[in-house]
Amino acid sequence: MMMNTTINTAAPTLVLLGNLLVDDIVLADGRTLLGEPGGALLHAALAASLWDARVGLVSVVGSDYPAIGLDALACRGIDLAGVRRLGRPGGRAWLLHEPSARRVIHHLDVPSHAEVSPVASDIPAAWLAASGMHLAPMPLRRQAELAAAITRSTTPEASGRSRRPFISLDPFEIIRDDTAAEWRGPLASVDAFFAGEDDLRLSGDAGLALRDLAADRLRLLVLKQAERGGVVHDLQDGERYAWEARVDQVVDVTGAGDAFAGGFLAGWLTRGDVNLSLAQGVVSASFALEDWGSRGLLRATPLAARERLATWFPEQALVVCPEAVAG
Repeated sequence: MMMNTTINTAAPTLVLLGNLLVDDIVLADGRTLLGEPGGALLHAALAASLWDARVGLVSVVGSDYPAIGLDALACRGIDLAGVRRLGRPGGRAWLLHEPSARRVIHHLDVPSHAEVSPVASDIPAAWLAASGMHLAPMPLRRQAELAAAITRSTTPEASGRSRRPFISLDPFEIIRDDTAAEWRGPLASVDAFFAGEDDLRLSGDAGLALRDLAADRLRLLVLKQAERGGVVHDLQDGERYAWEARVDQVVDVTGAGDAFAGGFLAGWLTRGDVNLSLAQGVVSASFALEDWGSRGLLRATPLAARERLATWFPEQALVVCPEAVAG
């Protein structure tokens, strides 16, 4: 059964597809926080909603998912019509933060990662008209299937629309030299690719390797470096944009990359400007970094986000989108 709790009446402009998981977080110093509402979709959706984006989620949720997470999404006007009830306990994962990397290990006694990942039929038909579609971390095969299905359904020739949505993808499976060729298909179907350091095990320059794999469609290559920031390569204009993370004290990097992606995409779909997108991504990630799991984002408000934007990026805060203000 679909969940129909929603505040927005208009179709979403940004559709996020991926997982809603229960997170068990273990930091490198041994501190733990268990049973937290998590999953990339929660962090990305909360972040995008800080910038007045109309967000819709496509996912599969288990009966054990903490109610506070779903309530927060609904209260922020995020459309949950694309979230399918699993009818039993759902996905749960250990987030193990080691000195050199973070590992995500799914519990053995829960549904498989594929079982809690959405399929194309979960996408409400009207949502295919969204301006943006983001494929959050899921098994590569499922991401490839979704990317291909969205592309088939939204090409101007097939749908009669004048444009196709901006499609972005954030990998779950590690990209290595021996698996790199498997990414040619998915990269040919997306406009932006978000990859963290933990996602890449490529010899040589990872950016160059990914650009060699990509087809002409890929516009933005976003390489995330957790609390150190990252780099965006605009493959169309040949520009390179570096950013630094902003936070007084890093408590936990869980969800920071997903929050960055949510804020970035909200900015990109508003104005198509990398600098605005980066500013919103940095502000969004700051809320994730300053507390455990999703707690910083659950407390964050659009007003607090605008205040940080005005303080850290005053040149971007001067440009206000009338549509965004109107909500």
